[in-house]
Amino acid sequence: MSVYTLGKTFRHGVHPREHKEQTEHVAVERMPFVQRYTLPLRQHLGAPCQPVVKAGDQVIRGQVVANPGGFVSMMLHSPVTGQISAIAPRRFPNGEMVESIEIDADPYATQQFSSLPPIEWEELPLDEFIKHVQKAGLVGMGGAAFPTHVKYKLPEGKRCQRLVVNGCECEPYLTCDHRLMVEDAALVVRGTHIIAKKLGADSATIGVEMNKPDAVIALNEVIRQGEYENISVVPLRVKYPQGAEKMLIKALFDEEVPAGKLPLDLNIVVNNVGTMAGIAEYFDLQKPFVERLVTVAGPGVERPSNLMVPIGTPVRDILQHCGLSRETRQVVMGGPMMGQPLASLDVPMLKGTSGLLAFTEEGVQHPTEYACVRCGQCLEACHSFLNPSRLARLARAERWDELEDNFLMDCVECGACTYTCPSNVPIVHLIRAAKMALREQKAPKS
Repeated sequence: MSVYTLGKTFRHGVHPREHKEQTEHVAVERMPFVQRYTLPLRQHLGAPCQPVVKAGDQVIRGQVVANPGGFVSMMLHSPVTGQISAIAPRRFPNGEMVESIEIDADPYATQQFSSLPPIEWEELPLDEFIKHVQKAGLVGMGGAAFPTHVKYKLPEGKRCQRLVVNGCECEPYLTCDHRLMVEDAALVVRGTHIIAKKLGADSATIGVEMNKPDAVIALNEVIRQGEYENISVVPLRVKYPQGAEKMLIKALFDEEVPAGKLPLDLNIVVNNVGTMAGIAEYFDLQKPFVERLVTVAGPGVERPSNLMVPIGTPVRDILQHCGLSRETRQVVMGGPMMGQPLASLDVPMLKGTSGLLAFTEEGVQHPTEYACVRCGQCLEACHSFLNPSRLARLARAERWDELEDNFLMDCVECGACTYTCPSNVPIVHLIRAAKMALREQKAPKS
């Protein structure tokens, strides 16, 4: 029996070719430090950070350089020891110019992080614990970059009955979460234990797709040795987009998060395995979020790698370190299904960057679009049971009220509909543009 027919899963979804063989057995290495780092003040959902440094200031690795701009925001720390060279607009991966802190690394510094005594997290009231998580600068590391501490601020009448940890990594090519679970399973389990205990969860469940058997073994071994009786690992059938939190909940518990609702409405909190490792490092070592694992792969990369990279490292430097082929025609930040093609390599790696994929001409699609043939394949692919082709048609017609009536905002933009469309209709692109237009319409006018 294959990993596509065994184990729990959800209804619908797709099975794109995984392409994980390039890096799934490649051990993590550290990216060499480079000359300059750029930290956008708006690299997470919510309010931008507010700088607390100025040009010319000397900073050390892990030092706070920007404070939260509100509750839905977080602290920003220097990834290197060096000097602030500028606070000015710099190119963002989406092409915009975003206010950023630019740091020149000290070429003579060791760039070693000095750990501090553990934080006595068990003694902290929950509100103080949440402030510490915000100070750590942690965001969701599966790509959305939602400030982690916000999920732990439970509304009145809600509780975290079940903690769910996402180890699915269902996007093709990406293997950084896989390698984290294999090489640092103790960090993942430790962070899971801290959050489950602090939120008062009855249980914690780590969902891992069955194409990562070594990760399942590594996590179970740590759980067994540490006697974490309330933490379990559940192998899941391989399917995309199982990493979407609503689909992960459906796969694990056969429970649906209602339209317009959040996992917390089922008394569930969902985090990524990378976030759990970051929690452990912060509370045990007081190490803030200054670096993360990134998969660098694709046919345009000569030496596919899993790298530990300081936040703010230029994409160009990362790709050159791994050997960027002259035949490369497109670079995608993230995975091929939900990632963002880059117009320039002179942009920084962000807190939410999980991968950098380089594609040659053969892998870059320029499909001809045809009229929708009403085949229904996008309906079969959509895990949210939406009608993607209808949403695309309404988006083209700018029929905003009807889009909302058809649950446009429940689309997570996973791209499964576009992947299956035989007419090459850019469904997810049209949906994404419609959502942006609706948000702009509803934004308060100044």
